[in-house]
Amino acid sequence: MYRRLLRYARPYFGILAISALAMVGIAITSAATALLFKNILDDIFISKDKTMLVLVPIGLLVIYFFRGICRYFRTYLMDLAGIKIVRDIRNDLYAHYQKLSLSYFTDTPTGIMMSRVTNDVSQLQSAITNALTGAVRDVFTVIALAGVVIYRNPYLGIIALLSTPLAFYPMVQFGRRMKKASTKSQEQIGELNKLLQEKISGFELVKAFGTEEKEMAKFREENDHLVHAFLKIQKIKALSNPVMEFIGGASAALIIWLGGLLVMRGSMTVGEFFSFLAALLMMYDPVKHLNDVNNLIQGGLAAAERVFEVMDTSPDIYDKPDAIVLQKAAGRIQFENVSFRYGEDWVLRNVNLEINTGEKLAIVGASGGGKSTLVNLIPRFFDVNEGVVRIDGYDVRSVTQKSLREQISIVSQEVILFNDTVRTNVCYGKDNISEEAVKRAIEAAYAKDFIDSLPEGFETIIGERGTKLSGGQRQRLSIARAILKNSPILILDEATSSLDTESEYLVAKALENLMRGRTTLIIAHRISTVRNADKILVVTDGKISESGKHAELIEHGGEYARLYSLLVEDVG
Repeated sequence: MYRRLLRYARPYFGILAISALAMVGIAITSAATALLFKNILDDIFISKDKTMLVLVPIGLLVIYFFRGICRYFRTYLMDLAGIKIVRDIRNDLYAHYQKLSLSYFTDTPTGIMMSRVTNDVSQLQSAITNALTGAVRDVFTVIALAGVVIYRNPYLGIIALLSTPLAFYPMVQFGRRMKKASTKSQEQIGELNKLLQEKISGFELVKAFGTEEKEMAKFREENDHLVHAFLKIQKIKALSNPVMEFIGGASAALIIWLGGLLVMRGSMTVGEFFSFLAALLMMYDPVKHLNDVNNLIQGGLAAAERVFEVMDTSPDIYDKPDAIVLQKAAGRIQFENVSFRYGEDWVLRNVNLEINTGEKLAIVGASGGGKSTLVNLIPRFFDVNEGVVRIDGYDVRSVTQKSLREQISIVSQEVILFNDTVRTNVCYGKDNISEEAVKRAIEAAYAKDFIDSLPEGFETIIGERGTKLSGGQRQRLSIARAILKNSPILILDEATSSLDTESEYLVAKALENLMRGRTTLIIAHRISTVRNADKILVVTDGKISESGKHAELIEHGGEYARLYSLLVEDVG
């Protein structure tokens, strides 16, 4: 864990080195202040030396001026390095999210993933910028002051320093408990974020069913769990500081007793003893502070473990070392003895299928039969467990994911739009696109009229997931986006299933323009879309139970005829 964090720190070693020098400067000023106590007592208050009365205050001014400069550079440079280190970790974490397979996102709640990027990384930032700074500063200060203690009186110094290790045992024990408590609190923050994300995205359902009070009760329960986790952390902090202070106080009491004996015997001057005592007391403070620093570090390590746990998750889908770039495909698709399972449950078994270039294939069947899984194997959202999927003769696992997915456009029932302008959503993934091409795409998608009616036209912000638009408008924007992508293979997954009659009519016309000249796979239950397909597949329990044209399947009187009769009755 420490080695991994150090790898992130390596680019900023120069900044950290200057900051460390500044910390050495602070430690030296602490030691110099302790040394001056002898002169203050012996030369000024006892000997009444007027020269020292002038020199000692000037010396203190110089010391604290230098200390202030060192503090500035230590604080700013360490914060600069810490913030940049955490920025790099957050960037790498987000980049790794982009590499993970679809299965990870279906298995991991959004709130948990957000918590890793925000809360856990922020916790790590606090550990780096505050704890690391404090640890280095305090260690240097302890070393410098220990030197003063030994210099003033080696006998007392050794006795004082021998008691220091007593403080480290409880520090280690408290640190272990703090790490465990911090891990629990971070997990609970993730659970709270998960609940928030679910309920905020489903607020319409909550209001429709009048379950506000029930949801508030759930939130209060999760929030109480978080409070309990935080209180455990505070309890450890509250207990650790008094323990450390008692150890320091007991050591100081012993030294005062021994030192008093030496002064009474004439072995030390009053100034020497108070210089020794000042250094010792100043040394106990950073030792005690190291306990707080250790608590922060343990919390940071707990966060780092959660962050690196994600970064150590290998994607299920990856490019082979010798993967080739698939050039513009013709659009011929083959399934050869394809089987696929989620966990132990087989979803598809021994599927054999060939879709010719430009062919329009409709896929129908009962929910859960494997229709969506079948088409998701083409862009490698999942990989087959057995068999092979080919595009233009190439095994999809033998080409790069980027080049494969450039060949495929997807329009689904759940339209994904971002809280940005209409233009940004339509042109998503296209950095350099002409205004003429955009204009043709929105006209072909029958989206021009409603875009022109928006307050700022193309520059209108459409809200999160396009909530400021109707379902039909959102769907037409996704169709315009697919037209701009201009891929040879098109997948339509229930693209018109949740639209009203008028919206469906416009979207259907837009889809006709989109499908023209493309190999198209349609998962749909709309009669008009199904009956006009070149071929229809019926998928039942993960197998192709029937295939053929509409009229042939109706005449056959099998599963398709049964489904079709239900649709006709539904329309009637």
